[in-house]
Amino acid sequence: MAEKRDYYEVLGVQRGASDDEIKKAYRKSAKKYHPDLHPGDKVAEEKFKEVNEAYEVLSDSEKRARYDQYGHAGVDPNFGAGGGSPFGQDMDIGDIFNSFFGGFGGFGGGRRNNPNAPRRGNDVETQVVITFEEAAKGCKKTVTYNNVETCDDCHGTGAQKGTQAKTCSACSGTGRVTVNQRSPFGVVQTQRACDVCRGKGKIIDTPCQKCRGGGRIRKQRRVDITIPAGISDEQILNVGGHGNSGQNGGPAGDLHVYIKVKPHEVFERRGDDVWCEMPISVAQAMLGSEVVVPTLDGKVSYTVHEGTQQGDVFKLKGKGIPHLNGRGRGDQYVRMNIEIPKSLNSKQKKAVQELDALLTDKNHAKQKSFREKIRKLFGD
Repeated sequence: MAEKRDYYEVLGVQRGASDDEIKKAYRKSAKKYHPDLHPGDKVAEEKFKEVNEAYEVLSDSEKRARYDQYGHAGVDPNFGAGGGSPFGQDMDIGDIFNSFFGGFGGFGGGRRNNPNAPRRGNDVETQVVITFEEAAKGCKKTVTYNNVETCDDCHGTGAQKGTQAKTCSACSGTGRVTVNQRSPFGVVQTQRACDVCRGKGKIIDTPCQKCRGGGRIRKQRRVDITIPAGISDEQILNVGGHGNSGQNGGPAGDLHVYIKVKPHEVFERRGDDVWCEMPISVAQAMLGSEVVVPTLDGKVSYTVHEGTQQGDVFKLKGKGIPHLNGRGRGDQYVRMNIEIPKSLNSKQKKAVQELDALLTDKNHAKQKSFREKIRKLFGD
């Protein structure tokens, strides 16, 4: 089995990176290697899994602290026969601190955590890529992501089938032991994680072969989700109960699905309004014309008025994006883009010159107004 790369290296960030920097790096890498953008590419698929695994650890403050101190051994649920870290898979940062420094037992006591109390699973993240039309009209998608689930062989106990974990006699199942130490001020009583059970409160003589005693395994899951009409790029859908499984009977975390909307060839979204450019000829702009305009609902006819200018905008009411709350829609705005012919032949040039000779200042009101302003400034 290949050696795992450093999680910080996977995301391309420094070890002291902030949470925002880590999240930004994750989104960039997830977009780069997302399976929807690389269908059938096994290398990209493995990179995507690697990125998600790295972010799962570095986005969780407790896991990140364990990883910074112990590397992959501190966070891998399949590492060793008693948990993901040298102190047991579920030990929190306070447990690690207490194991080294004795907690605060001799100076007022510290909070005693029940190592076997129910714990909610961590949230996980993934990304789905959809088209502009799917975002506007809503759709159903199947997303694939990695999470940590309760081992289906041992049902989370960590013990091999037919066996069971036993209560640690050294700590009576509390996961902590009390230590008396002499000091210049007398005997100081402190607490630390039990060395025998590594803070678990239980001892597994015969670890489950599938999860190696961790009680949980990493799996790839698929879930069908409904994306509502009107969703925007980089919005997040929350799918409750589809994150990492809980421990000791605790609830599962949630799945956060980041939405990535592909750009459209014709339409641009601004809020819930849709914008597009309509190229028309000089003749159509001058004389007016019936044009066919694309919309999210199909093609519609529109009459361009006589004398349309470059950049003029008309509105198609109610032809935009549905509001996410389901009440109404935005509008569509169409900007006129008058196409000036290039490379005219001699016959075409002559026709244009003849037309221009027939036009008066009334036809060129803007030019006339501009000339008058110049005369006022500079004279004849």
